[in-house]
Amino acid sequence: MFDKFKDECGVIGIYNHKEAANIAYLGLHALQHRGQESAGIVSSDGASLYSHKGMGLVSDIFTKRELKAMPGSSAIGHVRYSTAGGSHIKNAQPFLVDYSRGSIAIAHNGNLVNAGHLRDELEAYGSIFQSDMDTEAIVHLIASSKENELVDRLSYALGRVKGSYSLVVLTEKRLIAARDPHGFRPLVLGRLKGSWIVASETCAFDLIEAEYVREIEPGEILVIDDNGTTSHKPYEKRRYTPCIFEHIYFARPDSNVFGVNVYEVRKNFGRELAKEHPVEADIVIPVPDSGVGAAIGYAEASKIPFEMGIVRSHYVGRTFIEPRDSIRNFGVKLKLNAIGDFIKGKRVVVVDDSIVRGTTSRKIVRMIRDAGAKEVHMRISSPPTLASCFYGIDTPTSGELIAANHSVEEINRYISSDTLAYISVKGLYRAVGREEDSFCDACFTGKYPVEIPSKRVPPQMVLFK
Repeated sequence: MFDKFKDECGVIGIYNHKEAANIAYLGLHALQHRGQESAGIVSSDGASLYSHKGMGLVSDIFTKRELKAMPGSSAIGHVRYSTAGGSHIKNAQPFLVDYSRGSIAIAHNGNLVNAGHLRDELEAYGSIFQSDMDTEAIVHLIASSKENELVDRLSYALGRVKGSYSLVVLTEKRLIAARDPHGFRPLVLGRLKGSWIVASETCAFDLIEAEYVREIEPGEILVIDDNGTTSHKPYEKRRYTPCIFEHIYFARPDSNVFGVNVYEVRKNFGRELAKEHPVEADIVIPVPDSGVGAAIGYAEASKIPFEMGIVRSHYVGRTFIEPRDSIRNFGVKLKLNAIGDFIKGKRVVVVDDSIVRGTTSRKIVRMIRDAGAKEVHMRISSPPTLASCFYGIDTPTSGELIAANHSVEEINRYISSDTLAYISVKGLYRAVGREEDSFCDACFTGKYPVEIPSKRVPPQMVLFK
């Protein structure tokens, strides 16, 4: 319904808690924004692993009965939006298998750019895949390793893959967390009294009242067992390039991601945007929810009053039946509605986080004009999106990205705003307080930290065909 990049996935892991599955369930609630397609939990009682997963939201999949049937003091959980593999229950995670060394479950946030090559190789040697997930290639590599210790088998497997991964791995007696050497996707470690917690974002810690300890470092494999934590760093150090879009759109504003608070960074985006692209106006309004922080920052820096001029409905399902007599901008109106009393006769600055295809922005501008706005000035708290992502974000091909094929002025005419302006790449880095090239910004610059194989197109490139 919305013309936005789709959230990737969220993971959580718990070790040494008598209600591990319940804690995982609560953690997944906090991470629901990272994926609404499917969810799953695997628990361990020290002897066996227990799994339950399904399609839909966390609250729809798990009941007291399901959670009661998942005993044990350790668990991992996953919420998913597919970037590799289709929307089917067979692709829901965590992925659980039995092999010669016991049972193992894996939950993955990211995308492996060489998954197709690995799958071809593994199938040629007799591996049989049960899903379309790139994650399953990691499981087969672990099983095929000649190493004796699990951490060495995992090191071997992750040494073969290319791309992004933040993983939680569960066996009968251990919880393992791993992050790729570039640190594309976030992963953090926390404590809940005597228990260890691993999660994609710190907002999960807040809900379960866990204490933040530190980030899982890029290239680190952290083993958690009855002896405590043991850190392994088997790979050569690479350039740290976390995903800048975590700050722009994906992460919850109450999370600390890559060492800084997301809400404060988004306000900084707005402040920089106001400095770079001022305009005379009467009010600043955000496109909720992810545009709120940047709009507040823009209003503060420009001294233009901030208003919540658009209200968002949070109760829209996956599908909705449109009446026979077509309603203009029906899809957007289901989710957003302009408050005419605040907008009528005013010059309005509308702040949004991104423009992908431009279709939704066009409808939002028209909705605001229909509410009586005198002028509509669009301000975008990210640079023009010029290239696809292959590291765990579901994006259209470059041919479908409006900024890859049209100038800013052409986009402005298409969405019918009076003016349109984006924050610059330099402004983006100033807002975060880091040097240029210290994030993965390939979607804005086309500079990919990990080479994308040319012989086989990664699955997410064909999702929109």
